[in-house]
Amino acid sequence: MNKQQRTKLIEFQTRAFTEGTIEYINNQWVFFDNETDEAALLDEFLHQEIEVFRMKRWKKGILFEEGKMGLSNEMTTLKDQDTIRIRKHLIFSLEKLLDEINDDAFFQFITTLNSLKFSVYDCIYCYNQLSFLTTTERKSGVNFIVFDNQEQICNVQHHFSYFEKMNDRFEFTLNSGKRMVIEKISS
Repeated sequence: MNKQQRTKLIEFQTRAFTEGTIEYINNQWVFFDNETDEAALLDEFLHQEIEVFRMKRWKKGILFEEGKMGLSNEMTTLKDQDTIRIRKHLIFSLEKLLDEINDDAFFQFITTLNSLKFSVYDCIYCYNQLSFLTTTERKSGVNFIVFDNQEQICNVQHHFSYFEKMNDRFEFTLNSGKRMVIEKISS
């Protein structure tokens, strides 16, 4: 699995976007989150990738000042009441952890998480012990990750041991009491 395949798997996760509508109020663009009804100035997302819903499909571009959006080969202006979505960012420690684990463990973790109806974008807490062990040859410890999909909570303990063999063990526990363990050992 190469970097591009990993990126695709993360990109197409559920709940990867914050979706809402925009309004032009008092000479400012305001974004209203559909899920939380919270308002934010659209300027907070300048120079980030956003998508606007036009002609029954999402068009991807970069947000610029004054409600302008750069599409692949043109510049367009957003309109009052446009529906847009903004890609969420992963928690930094989770992003680093996903970069550090091997391809098989990465794939097993993501697919198991998804099978439990969670997305990596549901992460509300991640403690990445692995990131503190960059200078040691023998790496072992536990990472703690908590996910909330608005219906359930999932706690993941990632036990790892990287020396002669790479051992990744993920223990998923839901608030309902359901548990699942997956283990990947590589030479």
